[in-house]
Amino acid sequence: MKKLIIPAVLLLGFVIIISWSNEKPPTMHTIEGTWELQSFYNYDGEKIIDTVPLAKGYRQVKMYYNGKIMWSRTTSSDTKDPDGNDVVGRFGYGTYSITENELRETIEYGDIGMMRALDTIRQFTFELVLTNETYSQISSDEDGNRTFSENYLRID
Repeated sequence: MKKLIIPAVLLLGFVIIISWSNEKPPTMHTIEGTWELQSFYNYDGEKIIDTVPLAKGYRQVKMYYNGKIMWSRTTSSDTKDPDGNDVVGRFGYGTYSITENELRETIEYGDIGMMRALDTIRQFTFELVLTNETYSQISSDEDGNRTFSENYLRID
């Protein structure tokens, strides 16, 4: 009987130790999914000083999946490109990565206006505030002061 008790106690102790060590770490938040722009914020460097609603006819959607980003937007017909032509839509495609509080987007391809802009900058880094249903990508100036944000709602 003693021969059975000692192995049983050791086995029980081993199972308890394994169950403690196999606890899964908290799941990292995810931005994967489809998001629609809801508003913009202007900042005084730290605090929100103004909420700017979307203009009539303006819609922007971003889709994040498996390290890839695609976005598109429509605007009112009175928007012009650098050549003076009417622009009713824009789009871009690239890659992204996130950390707990940062979003990086590298745009690889887009409409003609986006491709012209990409001549000067391709990688965009934002402060990220992410919940299950909303996220904000916050731009900062060269001194790290918050200046502007785009605020999104999950739609998928």
